[in-house]
Amino acid sequence: MMKPFWRQLTAVAFCAALVAGCETAPVSGRKQLQLLPESQEVQMGLQAYQEILKKEQVSNNPEYNALVQRVGKRIAAATGEDYQWEFKVLEGDKTINAFALPGGKVAVYTGLIKFVDNEAQLAAVMGHEVAHATARHGGERLSQQMLAQVGVAATAAAMSNREPGTVQAVTALLGAGATVGVLLPYNRLQESEADRVGMVYMAKAGYDPRAAKELWIKMAQGSQGRAKPPEILSTHPADQTRIAQIEKNMPEALSYYKGGK
Repeated sequence: MMKPFWRQLTAVAFCAALVAGCETAPVSGRKQLQLLPESQEVQMGLQAYQEILKKEQVSNNPEYNALVQRVGKRIAAATGEDYQWEFKVLEGDKTINAFALPGGKVAVYTGLIKFVDNEAQLAAVMGHEVAHATARHGGERLSQQMLAQVGVAATAAAMSNREPGTVQAVTALLGAGATVGVLLPYNRLQESEADRVGMVYMAKAGYDPRAAKELWIKMAQGSQGRAKPPEILSTHPADQTRIAQIEKNMPEALSYYKGGK
């Protein structure tokens, strides 16, 4: 009896993973399963970004745009990645969130800009989100959750044809789920890794990484008493666990901090 088609695809994907081997995340050195070539992941990230920009309102606030451009360029330079970086501010005063898609496509909501106390705290969030992109967490999730079931080629074809269901699912998997109404959380390991890598990036960019701890304490306090926490907190480790991990990783980040630029 022939196996169901999806089981055959799962077996093929598993074998492909064994042949392809593992990738390594920056800073942490963690081994990752990556079935998708980075070039294809970047293309999917670009398509997802373009779809988001069609639906979201891009802010024309000159102060906000100058701030995000300044912080973004410094964080981007710190990564060492030769991406086609883009930084956008999206309207959403109640949305305390930001995201970065594969290939360096970054967006920050006005709600986050109003929430942070200073530029260094904004750098902590942007560093965290950029770390998701450079560590290829979106591709890792695609490998684990989607491609093993429907295949790389089928996913790419559906994205090219702008099939709504696939575009929405891939966009969520790549890290911008809150903007399309589907929130597929990074796992807690990836979130902790993004905190660690992001702190290194912000420190290399000349921002005091101690601002990251200040920010996440502020985030935790801001979520108390709310029926629903800010989007950026909804899929992360417990507050005290996260702050403890940040404290543990602080000496590493401070070793890259040269006192500002």
